[in-house]
Parts: sequence; C-alpha cells; structure tokens
Amino acid sequence: MINTNELIFIIYVENQVRSRDFYTALFNRSPHLDVEGMTEIIINDYTRLGLLPGDGIVRVLEGNVDNPNQNTAYPRCELYLYVDDPVAYYQKAIDLGARGISEAKGRNWGDYTSYCADFDGNVIAFAKRL
Repeated sequence: MINTNELIFIIYVENQVRSRDFYTALFNRSPHLDVEGMTEIIINDYTRLGLLPGDGIVRVLEGNVDNPNQNTAYPRCELYLYVDDPVAYYQKAIDLGARGISEAKGRNWGDYTSYCADFDGNVIAFAKRL
C-alpha cells in the first residue's frame, strides 16, 4: 500500500541554491531540510517539495540515468498548484526570475490557470477553480 500520509515530490535542478531561494520565496516557507545535495520545503502536513541537483541523482543511481542538467530545453515536470490568485502568483514567479509561458485565463477543464517555467524548465501552473 502506498503511504499517502507522506509524499515528497522531487524535482531535479541545476543550481540547488538558486532553486532553493526561488521556491522558498514563492511558497513563503523556509526549507525543512537544506544540506548539500537536497533541499526540502514542507508544503503541508503530508507533502514536501524536494530539490535535488541533477548531478546528485546521477550519483544516487550509480550513473544508470542521464544527467537531467544536460538538457533543460524541454519541460521536465509540472507543478500544478491551486492558489487564491493565479495572476498574483504568476507575477511573483516572474519577479523571482521565472519565465512566463501563458498568462492566466479560463481553461477548458474548468480552471483559471497561468503557466511559467523555473530556471530548470520545470513548468509551474497556478490555478483557481472557475
């Protein structure tokens, strides 16, 4: 059985410090764990966001995967976050250095959503139910 009381979503980053500072400011939360090779930010009682350098996952998996830092031209994951104001969070992310992809608008699945990308090409969606 999967333990849904403890979930860690880990994204691969090129620069751990830069990504830590970005996500700390975006979530307005200090890291729970911040050591060389891993940063974790608590999202809620059950969920954490992990920031793992691409070089680190190559070491952990003993060279059996390609280094994700070798190609950041394509999106690597999407963090879909429900927020109270998708426009404000989109702007906050842009102000913190994210790249804008799509400003907030109503989407055909019933959400009002904006999209940006962090420094590593990870897509961040800020959504609110219509």
